Amino acid sequence: MRDQLLDAVERLLVRGGVDAVRLDAVAVEAGVSKGGLLHHFPSKRALVQGVVERLADRFEAVLPGPEAPPGAFALAWLDASIPAESPTGDTGGADQVPVALLAAAGGPEVLDVLRVRYDGWQKRLTDNGLDPAVATLVRMAVDGWWTSRLLDLSPPRDDLHRRLRALLVELTQRGAEFAKA
Repeated sequence: MRDQLLDAVERLLVRGGVDAVRLDAVAVEAGVSKGGLLHHFPSKRALVQGVVERLADRFEAVLPGPEAPPGAFALAWLDASIPAESPTGDTGGADQVPVALLAAAGGPEVLDVLRVRYDGWQKRLTDNGLDPAVATLVRMAVDGWWTSRLLDLSPPRDDLHRRLRALLVELTQRGAEFAKA
Protein backbone atom coordinates (compact mmCIF):
# COMPACT_ATOMS: atom_id res chain seq x y z
CA MET A 1 0.00 0.00 0.00
CA ARG A 2 2.85 2.38 0.87
CA ASP A 3 4.44 2.03 -2.58
CA GLN A 4 1.03 2.38 -4.22
CA LEU A 5 0.58 5.73 -2.46
CA LEU A 6 4.08 6.92 -3.35
CA ASP A 7 3.52 5.88 -6.97
CA ALA A 8 0.35 7.98 -6.98
CA VAL A 9 2.26 11.02 -5.71
CA GLU A 10 4.86 10.61 -8.47
CA ARG A 11 2.17 10.37 -11.16
CA LEU A 12 0.45 13.50 -9.83
CA LEU A 13 3.77 15.37 -9.78
CA VAL A 14 4.57 14.45 -13.36
CA ARG A 15 1.11 15.46 -14.55
CA GLY A 16 0.46 18.55 -12.47
CA GLY A 17 3.53 19.59 -10.49
CA VAL A 18 3.84 20.10 -6.76
CA ASP A 19 0.47 21.88 -6.50
CA ALA A 20 -1.29 18.71 -7.70
CA VAL A 21 -0.15 16.79 -4.62
CA ARG A 22 -3.08 17.09 -2.24
CA LEU A 23 -4.08 14.33 0.16
CA ASP A 24 -7.51 13.89 -1.42
CA ALA A 25 -5.99 13.76 -4.92
CA VAL A 26 -3.37 11.20 -3.82
CA ALA A 27 -6.06 9.01 -2.26
CA VAL A 28 -8.16 9.11 -5.44
CA GLU A 29 -5.13 8.47 -7.66
CA ALA A 30 -4.08 5.51 -5.51
CA GLY A 31 -7.63 4.15 -5.29
CA VAL A 32 -7.75 4.26 -1.49
CA SER A 33 -9.72 6.18 1.09
CA LYS A 34 -8.25 9.29 2.65
CA GLY A 35 -8.26 7.38 5.95
CA GLY A 36 -6.21 4.61 4.34
CA LEU A 37 -3.74 7.21 3.11
CA LEU A 38 -3.51 8.84 6.54
CA HIS A 39 -2.89 5.44 8.14
CA HIS A 40 0.38 5.15 6.20
CA PHE A 41 1.26 8.84 5.97
CA PRO A 42 -0.26 10.98 8.76
CA SER A 43 0.41 14.25 6.93
CA LYS A 44 1.24 15.67 3.53
CA ARG A 45 4.74 16.38 4.80
CA ALA A 46 5.20 12.70 5.74
CA LEU A 47 3.97 11.69 2.30
CA VAL A 48 6.33 14.09 0.54
CA GLN A 49 9.20 12.91 2.74
CA GLY A 50 8.40 9.32 1.76
CA VAL A 51 8.62 10.21 -1.93
CA VAL A 52 11.88 12.13 -1.48
CA GLU A 53 13.44 9.24 0.45
CA ARG A 54 12.34 6.70 -2.14
CA LEU A 55 13.69 8.77 -5.03
CA ALA A 56 16.99 9.26 -3.20
CA ASP A 57 17.12 5.49 -2.62
CA ARG A 58 16.63 4.89 -6.35
CA PHE A 59 19.45 7.29 -7.18
CA GLU A 60 21.65 5.70 -4.51
CA ALA A 61 21.07 2.27 -6.03
CA VAL A 62 22.93 3.22 -9.24
CA LEU A 63 25.94 4.72 -7.47
CA PRO A 64 29.04 2.59 -6.83
CA GLY A 65 30.33 1.64 -3.42
CA PRO A 66 33.56 2.77 -1.76
CA GLU A 67 35.61 0.07 -3.51
CA ALA A 68 34.97 1.62 -6.94
CA PRO A 69 37.99 2.74 -8.97
CA PRO A 70 38.95 6.44 -9.00
CA GLY A 71 36.40 8.56 -10.81
CA ALA A 72 33.73 5.84 -10.93
CA PHE A 73 31.45 7.73 -8.56
CA ALA A 74 31.58 10.93 -10.67
CA LEU A 75 30.95 8.93 -13.86
CA ALA A 76 28.01 7.13 -12.24
CA TRP A 77 26.63 10.52 -11.13
CA LEU A 78 26.84 11.69 -14.75
CA ASP A 79 25.31 8.48 -16.12
CA ALA A 80 22.43 8.56 -13.63
CA SER A 81 21.62 12.18 -14.40
CA ILE A 82 22.38 12.87 -18.07
CA PRO A 83 21.73 10.37 -20.89
CA ALA A 84 24.50 9.70 -23.40
CA GLU A 85 22.31 10.96 -26.24
CA SER A 86 19.89 13.86 -26.31
CA PRO A 87 16.72 12.95 -28.17
CA THR A 88 15.25 15.74 -30.27
CA GLY A 89 12.95 17.86 -28.15
CA ASP A 90 14.28 16.36 -24.91
CA THR A 91 13.40 18.41 -21.86
CA GLY A 92 14.93 15.85 -19.54
CA GLY A 93 12.31 16.34 -16.89
CA ALA A 94 9.00 15.70 -18.59
CA ASP A 95 8.90 12.15 -17.25
CA GLN A 96 10.96 12.70 -14.09
CA VAL A 97 9.82 13.75 -10.67
CA PRO A 98 11.42 17.08 -9.65
CA VAL A 99 12.75 15.76 -6.35
CA ALA A 100 14.54 18.95 -5.29
CA LEU A 101 11.44 21.05 -5.92
CA LEU A 102 9.32 18.52 -4.07
CA ALA A 103 11.74 18.48 -1.15
CA ALA A 104 11.72 22.28 -0.97
CA ALA A 105 7.91 22.32 -1.07
CA GLY A 106 7.83 19.83 1.79
CA GLY A 107 9.50 22.28 4.13
CA PRO A 108 12.82 22.38 5.96
CA GLU A 109 12.49 18.91 7.51
CA VAL A 110 11.93 17.27 4.15
CA LEU A 111 14.64 19.31 2.47
CA ASP A 112 16.99 18.18 5.25
CA VAL A 113 16.46 14.57 4.11
CA LEU A 114 17.86 15.50 0.71
CA ARG A 115 20.65 17.61 2.24
CA VAL A 116 21.84 14.69 4.37
CA ARG A 117 21.90 12.45 1.29
CA TYR A 118 23.79 15.05 -0.73
CA ASP A 119 26.33 15.50 2.08
CA GLY A 120 26.99 11.75 2.02
CA TRP A 121 27.19 11.65 -1.76
CA GLN A 122 29.56 14.62 -1.81
CA LYS A 123 31.86 12.89 0.68
CA ARG A 124 31.86 9.69 -1.36
CA LEU A 125 32.49 11.71 -4.51
CA THR A 126 35.53 13.47 -3.07
CA ASP A 127 36.80 10.26 -1.43
CA ASN A 128 36.72 8.37 -4.74
CA GLY A 129 40.25 9.18 -5.86
CA LEU A 130 39.70 12.43 -7.74
CA ASP A 131 40.95 15.84 -6.74
CA PRO A 132 38.03 17.17 -4.64
CA ALA A 133 37.81 20.28 -6.85
CA VAL A 134 37.50 18.16 -10.02
CA ALA A 135 34.96 15.83 -8.41
CA THR A 136 32.88 18.74 -7.14
CA LEU A 137 33.10 20.56 -10.47
CA VAL A 138 31.74 17.49 -12.26
CA ARG A 139 28.88 17.15 -9.74
CA MET A 140 28.00 20.83 -9.94
CA ALA A 141 28.07 20.77 -13.75
CA VAL A 142 25.88 17.66 -13.84
CA ASP A 143 23.43 19.03 -11.27
CA GLY A 144 23.13 22.31 -13.17
CA TRP A 145 22.69 20.51 -16.47
CA TRP A 146 20.08 18.19 -14.96
CA THR A 147 18.16 21.20 -13.64
CA SER A 148 18.42 22.93 -17.01
CA ARG A 149 16.95 19.84 -18.70
CA LEU A 150 14.28 19.42 -16.02
CA LEU A 151 13.01 22.97 -16.40
CA ASP A 152 13.79 23.23 -20.13
CA LEU A 153 16.05 26.23 -19.54
CA SER A 154 17.89 26.10 -22.86
CA PRO A 155 19.68 22.81 -22.20
CA PRO A 156 22.34 21.68 -24.66
CA ARG A 157 20.94 19.37 -27.31
CA ASP A 158 22.14 17.01 -30.00
CA ASP A 159 25.84 17.48 -30.87
CA LEU A 160 26.46 20.02 -28.10
CA HIS A 161 24.92 17.60 -25.60
CA ARG A 162 27.26 14.82 -26.74
CA ARG A 163 30.32 17.09 -26.76
CA LEU A 164 29.66 18.48 -23.28
CA ARG A 165 29.07 15.02 -21.89
CA ALA A 166 32.31 13.80 -23.48
CA LEU A 167 34.17 16.72 -21.87
CA LEU A 168 32.86 15.77 -18.44
CA VAL A 169 33.87 12.14 -18.99
CA GLU A 170 37.33 13.25 -20.14
CA LEU A 171 37.72 15.58 -17.17
CA THR A 172 36.81 12.75 -14.81
CA GLN A 173 39.15 10.27 -16.49
CA ARG A 174 42.05 12.73 -16.47
CA GLY A 175 41.37 13.50 -12.84
CA ALA A 176 41.48 9.78 -12.06
CA GLU A 177 44.77 9.34 -13.98
CA PHE A 178 46.26 12.33 -12.18
CA ALA A 179 45.22 10.87 -8.83
CA LYS A 180 47.07 7.61 -9.64
CA ALA A 181 50.35 9.43 -10.33
